[in-house]
Amino acid sequence: MEDDLAMQQVREGNVGKLSLLFDHHHKPLFRFFLHLTGNHAASEDLVQEVFFRVLKYRHTFQVGTSFRAWLYQVARNAHIDHAGKHKLETVMPENIEFRGSGKLQDESLRLKQDSQLLRRALAELSLEKREVLVMSRYQDLKYEEIAGILKCEVGTVKVRVYRALRELGDRFFAMRGERAS
Repeated sequence: MEDDLAMQQVREGNVGKLSLLFDHHHKPLFRFFLHLTGNHAASEDLVQEVFFRVLKYRHTFQVGTSFRAWLYQVARNAHIDHAGKHKLETVMPENIEFRGSGKLQDESLRLKQDSQLLRRALAELSLEKREVLVMSRYQDLKYEEIAGILKCEVGTVKVRVYRALRELGDRFFAMRGERAS
């Protein structure tokens, strides 16, 4: 709510409020990009690019909509543009921490032991699948927000997350030499 109001003020010309938005969102955006690219420098550059675009395209923000959803749409577009220019293999660095919820937290010890395999499996997913998993599981975006970002229905997001999680699990267990259950 506070961010929506701040963005409304930025849209109206009070660009000083952009620093408040940067303070609230630069770390989550950095983690978002780090999960997608596996590259610290590229992630930092992408965060800067996103806030440049927020300023440049501030007039496109619709008052009454979620700033966070709009921000991740801008971030997604910046990443797509970056990926088009830098067709490099995604390699996840060792120091990315993967957070889980529910069942995954109960298995955190096993997840830590297998974190390298999980990073490799995530890196092997298509960009679209990796992106939806990062948004839903690592950025804690709601399905409704993701649907707005991807311009699709909530049910479509649920199906995409389900399929991406399945493929991630299949790849992970294959790398481990096990069958997925």
